[in-house]
Amino acid sequence: VQLQASGGGLVQAGGSLRVSCAASGRTFSGYAMAWFRQAPGKEREFVASVWWSSGMTYYADSAKGRFTISRDTTKNTAYLQMNSLKSEDTAIYYCAVGRGRERTGYDYWGQGTQVTVSS
Repeated sequence: VQLQASGGGLVQAGGSLRVSCAASGRTFSGYAMAWFRQAPGKEREFVASVWWSSGMTYYADSAKGRFTISRDTTKNTAYLQMNSLKSEDTAIYYCAVGRGRERTGYDYWGQGTQVTVSS
């Protein structure tokens, strides 16, 4: 499985950004694609996930109401639309394939994409 994250960048507080994760190498039925993030000096944390087959989504409290995760099964790509960005959203965002909300539930990881929110 290969995951390629893209779309990060620099945005002002209150702005929006969409990151993408293109997947290849297997089918993902029975798995979820998730976004985690890791800020400097902090542990990697769950942001959101989407079950590949059903499209059911889950969010961390910090993402609810501001972020939207989606997937396009025809393109094998997942997206994280981030609105109303805050400085505390600054982190490297990683996509992953697996199950649940814990890092240990995910076996496949992308390389990460930097998101920087300036205040």
